[in-house]
Amino acid sequence: MIDLRLLREDPELIRASQRLRGESTELVDDLLRADEERRSATQRFETVRAEQKSIGKEVAKASGDERTALLSRTKELSAEVKAAEAAAGEAEQALKRAHLAVPNVVQGAPPGGEDDFVVLREVGAIPEIADPKDHLEIGEALRAIDTERGAKVSGSRFYFLTGVGALLQLGMLQLAIQQAVEHGFIPSITPTLVRPESMEGTGYLGAHASEVYRLEADDLYLVGTSEVALAAYHSNEILDLDEPRRYAGWSSCYRREAGSHGKDVRGILRVHQFDKVEMFSFARPEDAEAEHQRLLAMEEEMLAKVEIPYRVIDVAAGDLGTSAVRKFDCEAWVPSQQRYREVTSTSNTTTFQARRLNIRYRDENGKPQTVATLNGTLATTRWLIPILENHQQPDGSVRVPKALQPFLGGRDVLEPSR
Repeated sequence: MIDLRLLREDPELIRASQRLRGESTELVDDLLRADEERRSATQRFETVRAEQKSIGKEVAKASGDERTALLSRTKELSAEVKAAEAAAGEAEQALKRAHLAVPNVVQGAPPGGEDDFVVLREVGAIPEIADPKDHLEIGEALRAIDTERGAKVSGSRFYFLTGVGALLQLGMLQLAIQQAVEHGFIPSITPTLVRPESMEGTGYLGAHASEVYRLEADDLYLVGTSEVALAAYHSNEILDLDEPRRYAGWSSCYRREAGSHGKDVRGILRVHQFDKVEMFSFARPEDAEAEHQRLLAMEEEMLAKVEIPYRVIDVAAGDLGTSAVRKFDCEAWVPSQQRYREVTSTSNTTTFQARRLNIRYRDENGKPQTVATLNGTLATTRWLIPILENHQQPDGSVRVPKALQPFLGGRDVLEPSR
């Protein structure tokens, strides 16, 4: 949720953010109106409730006609208090609905939509590969990826990772956890089923609701990222934040990929289930921008370890998620497609998620304040695509990046099955 004080003080800032996102400014007006109506309804309830308490004290002292009149007024007030309380409750719910509908306020992101990102840098030399094979052809030759049996068992967009494919993924994720621990992150294996309030708190039940799997009988959601569980981990708590509190969550993730029919159907680029190590930080708001850069540096360090060329982009405002004020993506070079594809994202969500989840810290005066939260991908199944493709050799083998070799029994080359 955005800060209502900011809304009252500078509603045009929120409207400008909505325009940058390409979304309706009417949502801001709806929220302003709901905020005013809630405050008015609350004040009305408090006024009649105070009068009811005051008259209650007077009744005890009164007698005769005065007492009769006061008792009559008490009955009237009882009905008024009940009606005012109901109206205040309805106004509170209306405010919540309007509040949840307004995304976070963009900060520093370039204007425009999905294609209007800004390239900040390109890192690494693009390999010269004559007639490159794609990751699925390579993976099948290595007996590392099996989408045919994945579809047989579970349907489209599912797969098996077998043999060296399984070892590559496990090695990559372990390497990510090792790096995270070296940088002071707390490793965590997180739940993949969460309550609605956890999903709503991180902003995934609004525009992204169609991407989420729900177990209706249990009223639980399958997470699309461990960000959800990590964000909710400290819900309704007050943290000691002398420095940011950092976690690295390992989990399986699930996405419906709604609206992507016929798009990236080959291989494991766009699938319903994958594994990921996700970084998550709780920080003081004034430290959030620096922490965002730290998470991006962590992602780039990991990409350097697996030796793949990539670029960093500043995502345009119209392509930001509901919670993010700014997002940087790292996109790895994919030789078979002759283009860069996203492999990491890191977002600064400022106090938006923490306000929903009621996560605070105490400032220098001991007063509770809302924390900022940030997230970033450190490794995920999708990384197997650029790893296999960029390290393919003319004879069909695949060179193993040095950092991953210990996880594959010391092998520096993976040979296709004969």
